[in-house]
Amino acid sequence: MNSKRAKNPVRIGIDVGGTFTHAVAIDALSLKIIGRAKVPTTHRAAQGVALGIIDSLSQLLADAGIEPESVSFIAHSTTQATNALLEGDVAPVGILGLGTGPSSWLSRLSTTTKSIELSPGKHLRTFHRFIDTSNGISEAEIAALLKELQEEGARAIAISEAFSPDNPGNENLALKVASGLGLPATSGSQVSKLYGLKARTRTAVINAAMLPKMIETADLTESSVRAAGIKAPIMIMRSDGGVMDIAAMRSRPILTMLSGPAAGVAAAMMYLNISDGIFLEVGGTSTDISVIRNGKALVRGAEIGGHRVYLRTLDVKTLGVAGGSMFRTSHSGITDVGPRSAHIAGLRYASFTSPLKEPRFKNIAPTTSDPSDYLAIAEGEQAPVATLTPTCAANLLGLVPPEDCAYARIETVKPLFAALAAQMSTSAEALAQSALMHAFQRCLPVIRQFIADYKLDAHTLTLVGGGGGAAALVPFIARQMKAQHALAENADIISAIGVALALLRETVERNIVQPKQEDILAIRQEAFNAVARMGADPSSIEIHVEVDSRANVVRATACGATGLSSTERSGRIPSDSEKLAAAAASMSVPPPAVKLLASTEYFQVYGSETTDRKLFGLLQSKHLSLRTLDEKGIIRLKTRNGVSRLTTASEAARVIADLSEEYATFGDAGKVLPGIMLLTGAKIVDLSGLADTSSMVAIAQTELSQASNDLKVIVIAGIE
Repeated sequence: MNSKRAKNPVRIGIDVGGTFTHAVAIDALSLKIIGRAKVPTTHRAAQGVALGIIDSLSQLLADAGIEPESVSFIAHSTTQATNALLEGDVAPVGILGLGTGPSSWLSRLSTTTKSIELSPGKHLRTFHRFIDTSNGISEAEIAALLKELQEEGARAIAISEAFSPDNPGNENLALKVASGLGLPATSGSQVSKLYGLKARTRTAVINAAMLPKMIETADLTESSVRAAGIKAPIMIMRSDGGVMDIAAMRSRPILTMLSGPAAGVAAAMMYLNISDGIFLEVGGTSTDISVIRNGKALVRGAEIGGHRVYLRTLDVKTLGVAGGSMFRTSHSGITDVGPRSAHIAGLRYASFTSPLKEPRFKNIAPTTSDPSDYLAIAEGEQAPVATLTPTCAANLLGLVPPEDCAYARIETVKPLFAALAAQMSTSAEALAQSALMHAFQRCLPVIRQFIADYKLDAHTLTLVGGGGGAAALVPFIARQMKAQHALAENADIISAIGVALALLRETVERNIVQPKQEDILAIRQEAFNAVARMGADPSSIEIHVEVDSRANVVRATACGATGLSSTERSGRIPSDSEKLAAAAASMSVPPPAVKLLASTEYFQVYGSETTDRKLFGLLQSKHLSLRTLDEKGIIRLKTRNGVSRLTTASEAARVIADLSEEYATFGDAGKVLPGIMLLTGAKIVDLSGLADTSSMVAIAQTELSQASNDLKVIVIAGIE
């Protein structure tokens, strides 16, 4: 065992994957990895995935010599919620609907949620009771109906009433009764403050169905972490890229859906410092593709079984092609790649297999439901032991860096590609190229759709690869698209790193028609308070407020760091010339074409004027590209066309008002304000989701209320 270390605080992240559970320890000051551990994910253990979390943590502490008291942060992702839905492994739910007056019949109908399809062939069973609350309700009446639901088969309860976001009193009373009966329960107002009784009920039902197992796992994990001597709060990865404390998970386990892909995106932002790009987390069987823009993961409303629920998740697309995908072949060549992988077929990658003396190529069906055209390799007449994969092809073409975990010597795979190519009347390199082209064609439509949906600049786009199979796909995809790319350091444990570095996050939503400034500020403060209660350093909390006038929704999302913020981390500070060069490279222009436009203690804004030419040069338009770098030289904002103003805290409100009016545009939807960013101290305050200038000014004034009047700040307006 290593000698115990307790010099700097340690952040621990544990990622529960489909095959392995990875744990990583990171020095909170230097961000250096000081320990790592890997154990098989314990899906079928009596303790469930919690056993793998506990085992990986114990191994990590022992191998890295970490004193439990030095752990300042510990968090884990989980596949449990997602797997429960995919496999239908959830508790039957009893629904207690509440309603009053003449519209009680509508409430009864809206809370009667029949069997919910979770995935093909997997359904969530529900049972229903209803109380007309016109004359009030009693604990005895609630208890009687809950017992009926329990006798009918319910193991968890969802309680839902119309307009409970405004008055949750009846729901809270029913929750109290359910607790007294020992029944796990959730209410509509707990899971969402939005109107829409049917969607809110459905969300509560799915959340309730997860409660028994998720609470059991949370209790076991917490007791084991405490037994190990770790006193730091335990955090759980959320589906939107942040973390929440274990108390929040106990009441809203639905928020952990898709927390695996979210961990990888968190690493791309916090560890790789990607502010804009498309992130491809490439495993052995599948690839998760998502978008990062202006340093934020992009989220969307979720659907389960084709129905809307009040849950926001990463906008992530999962494709059945990855580093371990098997080739599908005919006598003339490769016809497709995936979706089955070597892991599913029980075969090894040829690139990581000892050379075969008498290789024989066969077509097999990996599972009984698969077609029988998947390529496998046997030793002579024996059963297949290996297969060719995109990882093998990328190594043959020299695309995998020697330091990458997917690297293999060309000599290992070239004889196999050459032998197969000879049978198909082609060359080994052409065969490898064909395999990767099939994988590329699977990924390209998703990447193009993301570029279109989020108006990404294809000319400066960076493809970022994470996961153990990243080098198998990302360099080739980038080459075909003529795009920049980056492979994550420690790609195989990138998700665990993301968990360790993730920010606390909470989203507060309200339905408000024509919200006033005080409404927006109140919701913003509620989001601030939520992450502060979970332990976020108040000085690190950043809040993005959006006003959706079409849906009459005000949404505030707060993110904050625990303990040390990014500005306190040690590290080399690049020179001004290095920062300018980085900005120029990002804009694909020579350094002399770039100028420093504004600078504060923490941020520098660089700009370069570009001329767009259309219709063979007959139409020309100029725009000013901006890049905002922080004091560490990390590009935090990319603005395709914008203006920046260096000002003071006392003048910021006026500058924001002037820019928002000067660069407003008008269209079919009416007046559209430019996207405004306020750079104050080490924070970037995103005002782009607000629909009116007065709200922008009000939030800016709130952010600057404690600042000295002469504090230098920067205002950026993004112009469409």
